[in-house]
Amino acid sequence: MKILFIGDIVGKSGREALSRNIQELKEKFYPDIIIANAENAASGYGLTKKIANELFNQGILILTLGNHAWDQREMLSYIEECPNIIRAINYPEGVPGKGDIKITLEDGRTLLVIQVMLRLFMGIALDDPFSSLKKRLSSEFLGKTSNFILVDMHGETTSEKNAFAHYFDGKVTAILGTHTHIPTADARILDRKTAYQTDVGMTGDYNSVIGYKKENPIHAFVKGFRAEGRFQPAEGEAEICGSFVENDDNTGFATLIEPFKF
Repeated sequence: MKILFIGDIVGKSGREALSRNIQELKEKFYPDIIIANAENAASGYGLTKKIANELFNQGILILTLGNHAWDQREMLSYIEECPNIIRAINYPEGVPGKGDIKITLEDGRTLLVIQVMLRLFMGIALDDPFSSLKKRLSSEFLGKTSNFILVDMHGETTSEKNAFAHYFDGKVTAILGTHTHIPTADARILDRKTAYQTDVGMTGDYNSVIGYKKENPIHAFVKGFRAEGRFQPAEGEAEICGSFVENDDNTGFATLIEPFKF
């Protein structure tokens, strides 16, 4: 199976870059499935039904969220209607939506996609990500109950992400980091054949502070407070970042991970 995973889509410029270039990405990688993190797609904060449908119409099959999942209040209800949008599996019980989805391709191969949110510096009440994923995987076996298993690991710190990946190495096909918007240079296949990258980066304007106009974040760091309210998404030409993962159909393990910037 060939999986194309697109990093956090930030605002209008990120969406426009994806719209312009997604066909070329398809022709380059010939993916069986495309997944994207879209928690910043709506003006940098959350996701709307309209934008989700635009992304689905471009050929993206699954959208993942993150700590901005509920910034657009309509998502609290829409996520119940749309199983192809998933939030973190380790939200407390009773939170809308689901943290995973299993897709069956036309040829019968299955892919389980799970999102988990780590806890260091995230500022959200979350259940333990390690035990939450371990519990979910207790009824899933790579290459057996699911041909492939991909985890979107949404978190801030490299140490927590590294520990998480090594803990689940060999249990899933790929663990791909999101949230920081900065692609890391450590894409590799771990000892037990799980593909890993600490952060796949963002789909947005890189002439920015993690996808947002530079002035207000700089003011906040220098002066200690924001000159305005919310940071605003940068509007320059965006680049698409993500990772392409190829997997062994017999075992479910990764055979290739190739980061891209497009």
